Amino acid sequence: MYLISGCVFLQFVWHFGKLSDMYGRKRFFIFGITMFMIGSVLCGTAHSITQLALFRAVQGIGGGALIPIAFTIMFDAVPIEKRGKLGGLFGAVFGISSIFGPLLGAYITDYIAWQWIFYINLPLGIAALLMITMYYKESHEHSKQPIDWAGAVTLLGAVVCLMFALEMGGKQLAWDSIEILSLLGSFVLLTAVFLYCETKAKEPIITFGLFKNRIYASSVVIGFFSGAAFVAASVYIPIFVQGVLGGSATNSGMVLLPMMVGSVVTATIAGNLMIRISYRSIMLSTLLLLLVGVLLLTTLSPASSRFEVTMYMVLVGLGIGASFSVLSNACIHGLSYRQRGTASSTFNFLRSLGMTLGITMFGMIQNHAFSNRMNKLFSSGAAVPGSLQINDPHVLLSEQTRSSIPSELLHSISGVLSSSISQTFAWAVFPVLLACAASLFMGKAKLDVPVGQTTLSESIVPSEHEESKAERTEYSTMH
Repeated sequence: MYLISGCVFLQFVWHFGKLSDMYGRKRFFIFGITMFMIGSVLCGTAHSITQLALFRAVQGIGGGALIPIAFTIMFDAVPIEKRGKLGGLFGAVFGISSIFGPLLGAYITDYIAWQWIFYINLPLGIAALLMITMYYKESHEHSKQPIDWAGAVTLLGAVVCLMFALEMGGKQLAWDSIEILSLLGSFVLLTAVFLYCETKAKEPIITFGLFKNRIYASSVVIGFFSGAAFVAASVYIPIFVQGVLGGSATNSGMVLLPMMVGSVVTATIAGNLMIRISYRSIMLSTLLLLLVGVLLLTTLSPASSRFEVTMYMVLVGLGIGASFSVLSNACIHGLSYRQRGTASSTFNFLRSLGMTLGITMFGMIQNHAFSNRMNKLFSSGAAVPGSLQINDPHVLLSEQTRSSIPSELLHSISGVLSSSISQTFAWAVFPVLLACAASLFMGKAKLDVPVGQTTLSESIVPSEHEESKAERTEYSTMH
């Protein structure tokens, strides 16, 4: 159920951007805010984890509209020469919210009530709703096209099958079981049907012509792979701090603070440099920092100090920050007004998919390594403490469980957990290398277009190099 909720969110991230191109941004942005607030109210009234998962899916529908359309509105309404600076501010806001959001949530849960981590969205949502209703104006001329329902259904089905197969394979079910093989087979079949449907659809859910432009294609590849590596650091550093160094849950969360501060720094700097320096130069230099940070994370051991962990996290943050501001601009380089929603939503969908698959794949790697080493540790006949499950590394995060394990055995188990996490980071090096390689294909493009020019020098689809008169009028209205 939780996997389906996540897949529904990814699906709507993609589809709402396309719909905003066809029917206008404002109506779907208002819909997204409204649905997000409704979902927040429902989450606050949940009485079980099942209800919470379902209501989070409602929130996900709203969030699926907000994420791509917010960036698209920014690109529509802001002159090209100011997009870099505003993109840097967006990246900084993302980083700051990532820092203080979890801390505020923890404070609200501990000292007020957990329901208010959802109810707090209501005044913010109402303020945003009023501002977008009163101050955002757009032309009502839109190119309405039929919706690609076949593509939407087959894509959602393919992603759900893949997620369930990866999540249950090797855990609840054996990899060669009929259930897992059926899920993988269904994923392949539905993917093939999806690709076929896209070739026949009048208005496909994704325009494959977008990928003919190397800037767009390389931006998507960088976002996909760098997101996967970034989420590995975000998930397993707190586990290392709690399970190996013995930190509390609060302290492990604070470990992410230096990483987010680093991301804010490079997001802001990179956003302002896009007018002077090419996308390729910015992304390659920062991705090399990410590569160094992940390589250093592979050296973590029980002897590592908290200071070392913090420094490694700063490097990871500095390495990923530029992607928050640069890639969102690069992915619409050369696009007309009616293409930006599709391009932005496709980019955000694939980056989110990369993170989701990254969590699943790296989780498989870490759990497999941990289980094998734990089985070897206890194969000599040593007694397993009653509160310890040797196939679940998360039990070591509980202070109560750790206190019940003899100190010598706890040291050995912490070493097992540490080595499994280090091995996971070693695998995370590969997506970073692929992201670095993709950045080499971005060319020399940068934000250097004179004020008033409606499109950049490169066009995504050769046949659409010139915007129509209606599109130019609509774009001009945004300014």
